[in-house]
Amino acid sequence: MTDRRPILLAAGGTGGHLFPAEALAGELIRRGAEIELVTDARVAAHARDFPARAVHAVASATIGGRSPRAVARLAGGLGYGFGQSLRLMRTVRPRAVVGFGGYPTVPPLAAAELLGIPAVIHEQNGVMGRANRLLAPRATAIATGFAKLDKVSARIAAKAVHVGNPVRPAVLAAASPYEPPAGGSPIRLLVFGGSQGARVMSEAVPAALAALDAALRARLRVVHQARAEDTETALTGYAAARIEADIAPFFRDLPMRMAAAHLVIARAGASTVAELAAIGRPAVLVPLPNSLDQDQLANARALAAAGGATVMVQAELTAASLSGLLARLLTAPAALAAQAAASRAFAVPDAAARLADLVLGVARPAGAEP
Repeated sequence: MTDRRPILLAAGGTGGHLFPAEALAGELIRRGAEIELVTDARVAAHARDFPARAVHAVASATIGGRSPRAVARLAGGLGYGFGQSLRLMRTVRPRAVVGFGGYPTVPPLAAAELLGIPAVIHEQNGVMGRANRLLAPRATAIATGFAKLDKVSARIAAKAVHVGNPVRPAVLAAASPYEPPAGGSPIRLLVFGGSQGARVMSEAVPAALAALDAALRARLRVVHQARAEDTETALTGYAAARIEADIAPFFRDLPMRMAAAHLVIARAGASTVAELAAIGRPAVLVPLPNSLDQDQLANARALAAAGGATVMVQAELTAASLSGLLARLLTAPAALAAQAAASRAFAVPDAAARLADLVLGVARPAGAEP
């Protein structure tokens, strides 16, 4: 009889957690594994397209402050989710559980570890997040998106295996050779702020482009993914500068637009960095400044150290500073091409396969007794 016990993926919150989980799911399904997803209620309602035979929702919570009430709310949410997760593990009897970070993964991973089910955590960022730090000491295996993982103990570092960050099939399909802008031809820029949006992009980028030389400005073709509440700001800025711009809150074909760009201006979430590298495009990265662990700064610096990006911290992001940087980059096609090649060399295009190898290596064998 075919073993129908699944590998259970735990992911929630943002695309940065769901995208690598989706890529791993596809790879494991190709290898004949059954997949189920456990997440929180917010994501479960929108996970219809996730490649899993079942989607489960368990209670969770996130840090809402350090007050006694906030801490009690966090503990209560995680505790209730833990009880739900124990029942889920006993019902589903997964061969392994794989967590992708964020507090929604804490209850199912903790339940798996308590019951002796192999547990793998995947850390997408260059700095391990707080939820994964809670789980790492007892995890069976730790997979990392970046070769270097900052702010972990020697014991945790010894358990870490660099597999890269799995990217969606649409990203791999969009990869194509980079062609720098030729003299006088249009220059295509892509601007986006990640899953949390970035008002600063809608304010600073149009102003920076407006300050460029008129001849260079006339060549620009901008695609800008802006939050709905920031769209008018971006529209006004580009119109005042007489720059052709396609602005929308969301582009479903963002990987193709990334591939069409000569330069990308973006945040530095782990998925963004992985997708830039997989497609091979140069970038100006503006890390999210107020994250608890400065994970985006670590991500951006890793790609920049490899030669694939330029980092501009938000505190230094002004129209004048960004305009000066863009003037140098956009008039140096050979430098853009070199950065694109370095970005592509930084990629781990088989990250999903590497992670699948690790997961299947620790999972209970198909047909084995639970």
